[in-house]
Amino acid sequence: MPKVLVSDKLANEGIAILEKVSDVDVNTGLSEDELCGIIGNYDGLVIRSGTTVTAKVLEHASKLKIIGRAGVGVDNVDVPAASSKGIIVCNSPGGNTLAAAELSVAMLMALCRNIPQAVMSMKNKEWKRSLYKGIELYGKTIAILGLGKIGRTVAKRCQAFHMKVVAYDPFLPAEVAESMGVELMELDKCLGAADFISLHLPKNKDTLGLINKDKFALMKDGVKIVNCARGGIIDDNDLIAALKSGKVSGAALDVYVSEPPDFSCELFEMDNVITTPHLGASTEEAQISVAVDVAEQIADVFAGGTARSAVNMPSVPAEVMEKIAPFVDLAKKLAAFSGGISSRAADKLEIIYAGRIAAEPNTEYIKRSAVVGLLSSALGSSVNMINAAEVAKERGLKITETKVEDSGDYSSLITLKSGGNVISGTVFDGQLARITNLNGYKLDAGCEGINLVIMHQDKPGVIGCIGSVLGNAGINIAGMNVGRNSKGCEACMLLTIDSEADSATIDALAALDSVITVNQIHIF
Repeated sequence: MPKVLVSDKLANEGIAILEKVSDVDVNTGLSEDELCGIIGNYDGLVIRSGTTVTAKVLEHASKLKIIGRAGVGVDNVDVPAASSKGIIVCNSPGGNTLAAAELSVAMLMALCRNIPQAVMSMKNKEWKRSLYKGIELYGKTIAILGLGKIGRTVAKRCQAFHMKVVAYDPFLPAEVAESMGVELMELDKCLGAADFISLHLPKNKDTLGLINKDKFALMKDGVKIVNCARGGIIDDNDLIAALKSGKVSGAALDVYVSEPPDFSCELFEMDNVITTPHLGASTEEAQISVAVDVAEQIADVFAGGTARSAVNMPSVPAEVMEKIAPFVDLAKKLAAFSGGISSRAADKLEIIYAGRIAAEPNTEYIKRSAVVGLLSSALGSSVNMINAAEVAKERGLKITETKVEDSGDYSSLITLKSGGNVISGTVFDGQLARITNLNGYKLDAGCEGINLVIMHQDKPGVIGCIGSVLGNAGINIAGMNVGRNSKGCEACMLLTIDSEADSATIDALAALDSVITVNQIHIF
């Protein structure tokens, strides 16, 4: 039988499943060197947050087939190193959905009824009923930022309180939200409509510091905020100022920029702030759920199946990967590019294969890669090659594939249509991904790094003005490509730049007379 090492505390229900298919050793509290010394004996490894699986550990993992993280985050696993050795890394992304959602609702209730403050008052043998008068949820409006599994679960529970639920999720089609009885709005409008705000967004470059002084200014006076998602989405200093001014009447926080947090932060001293030590997944049921989920995935892999929540790409026959790998990468980059310039959520993704790539009988990996590229800016690492189809279905994304012979001037061509955009690309020299057409404008541009897509009037001096703005900001242009369909009309400029343009620079570019739109896209 295969051998499994459980190196962190795991619910007995999970261990029982593992014991049916493997010899299980429970050995917790191991140092990196101790883990290195024994990991070569095992086919499977189960961890929580206490074990860090480094590249050094993986060098000694001569038999390891799978690492199961009983929880969501895999920051404590060197996933690229595991992938390079053909080791599957899986997690349990849905195991804490109910726990996290219920904590969010509990925090909301505690805010409304001043429960923690009243408890402390009673412990001090005080009787101050009038001081802790609260408000009711009935008839109020809650804005849910992020309608993933947890956000949707929170929405259902708020609807049971007869609250009006509005939401912001730029990657969810409006009809999906409507089917849930939720009104989808742009972020600013959503914030302005809310009596309460609950955050359920991933933490990435787009959401870091998203709720700041400018966003607080849009909110109703006396709004209450709950964050059980990720620390850093709310700017702490701006939140403190909003709490002091009364713009925000109360906040409930379960997550922080660093954990454990800096307790010298003023938030921990404010009477109208409730804080808990990241309890989102800390229920008995959630701990059992994630343990069972990961154990079942390991059992499936030992039986010759797949891990349904793998966060890295599963192994494929070398001869197949050799042919399709460049196009898998191309599809992801094209989709990410399309998503970066889209002004609305995509409800459809059409993939058209032309030329030699159309003759490939199995394009499943290319299709899944395109879904990952399209949705990753919203969902981060929670969407991957394994769960791409399921996530697309969950978010109402309809996918079609078409194969045609005519590829024009190229031996192979992939075209993606989504979110109102059409983008085509090919692969040169077997590996160099290039964009050949963007919304009808012919280009010959790379699709990686930091890019600016600028729609502008085809007039003399425009390129120079754009270059001056970037030069004044200290931003070097690494590459430039301009496409136009006719002289003097609109043109599409694609710039690759060496460093990210800040919001002031983007605004300066957008303010130029002949510039129509500016989008900054990160493709890596």
